[in-house]
Amino acid sequence: MTLAASRIDTGDTAWLLAATALVLLMTPGLALFYGGMVRAKSVLNMLMMSFVSIALVTVVWLTAGYSLAFGEDAFGGLVGGLEHAGMAGLGPDSVQGSVPTLLFATFQLTFAVITAALISGAVADRAKFGAWLVFVPVWALLVYVPVAHWVWGPGGWIRDSLGALDFAGGMPVEIASGASGLALCLVLGPRLGFKKDAMRPHNLPMVMLGAGLLWFGWFGFNAGSALGANGLAAAAFLNTLAAGCTGLLGWLLVEQRRDGHPTTLGAASGAVAGLVAITPSCGVVSLLGALAVGLAAGGVCSYAVGWKFKLNYDDSLDVVGVHLVGGVIGTLLIGVFAVHSMTGGPEGLLYGGGFGQFGRQLVGVAAVGTYAFAATYGIGRAIDRLMGLRAEEEHERTGLDLTVHAESAYDHGVLGHGAPVSSSLPAAQKVKPQA
Repeated sequence: MTLAASRIDTGDTAWLLAATALVLLMTPGLALFYGGMVRAKSVLNMLMMSFVSIALVTVVWLTAGYSLAFGEDAFGGLVGGLEHAGMAGLGPDSVQGSVPTLLFATFQLTFAVITAALISGAVADRAKFGAWLVFVPVWALLVYVPVAHWVWGPGGWIRDSLGALDFAGGMPVEIASGASGLALCLVLGPRLGFKKDAMRPHNLPMVMLGAGLLWFGWFGFNAGSALGANGLAAAAFLNTLAAGCTGLLGWLLVEQRRDGHPTTLGAASGAVAGLVAITPSCGVVSLLGALAVGLAAGGVCSYAVGWKFKLNYDDSLDVVGVHLVGGVIGTLLIGVFAVHSMTGGPEGLLYGGGFGQFGRQLVGVAAVGTYAFAATYGIGRAIDRLMGLRAEEEHERTGLDLTVHAESAYDHGVLGHGAPVSSSLPAAQKVKPQA
């Protein structure tokens, strides 16, 4: 056994192995959550956008993404080097803290995967699948990777120079995906019938199942970010549970007061909003702080999802209203609720820390949100010019399941048993598949 290998803690390693599997499960959970929220004619396309993100981001991450995000800083706190391109130099005895570096890299990979998949909710029902296959790896490399380095990488400017705190991904995951979703839905334009046609979720039990899987996986997301089986992981675990609960209750309270009835969609969305907000703060606030963060996110996000109708941007599945707004809330409230017993140093406004930490959090939020929006808008425009980003109008009206994937999620008696989709459709419904 080498000296490095002797530093590996088996308990920490076992926990991080489990946490990595939990975070990976979040992407199939997101697929179900999003899949239930779209109309029946595009549910398979929605599922595919999440699942294909796993494969695309993994290839990018193993090729260059991990090295650029977590390699030694190579350019003024902006990006890492390529010393670990292709995972070079990271054998089984390489250690990150008390766990194998390969496991740490895999854990961080699952964060990159779900962040890319989250963006798909903003462009549901109308994005060209072939263009999505190009967008995901480019976005992961040009947006997620540098932001992850800023916030978590050695020498990253937000972590080391600014001093903003982000325990598990408020900036690289939630704010980056939300701002990117906003940019991409502006490039695409609204769905056909936006603000005119009913676009209700087609399968609310699927939405609830997806939300449950997300919540389950989120314990790995947040508690796993302690990178060990320790007290900090336990505190992050409990804070995650608490904020999810108050987020759910906060959303339902708003629905009851505003609309006169609490809904299952509201319960699922509120839980997710609370989980989004506690992500950056779960390892830096007390239990009371976590309860407050979740409640604030549930209440505010329940109003924020309606902004798209007033401001005329079609964020199909409320990525902006939940992930961007919830991420901003959770990241900024670190400056209010951070406690020394969790951070080991910085404290929030309520605990005598003054406005300094809040100001640092605000700068981080503004920088990440602005960069993610601008870079994604540029990427989206470039792809749209090169190959077209939006599906053809006929395909959008028919549904992307049939026109792109030549499949249907549900057999309503139209399809013959075992018959090809194209042979069992009326002639008027046969549309040439196109990615």
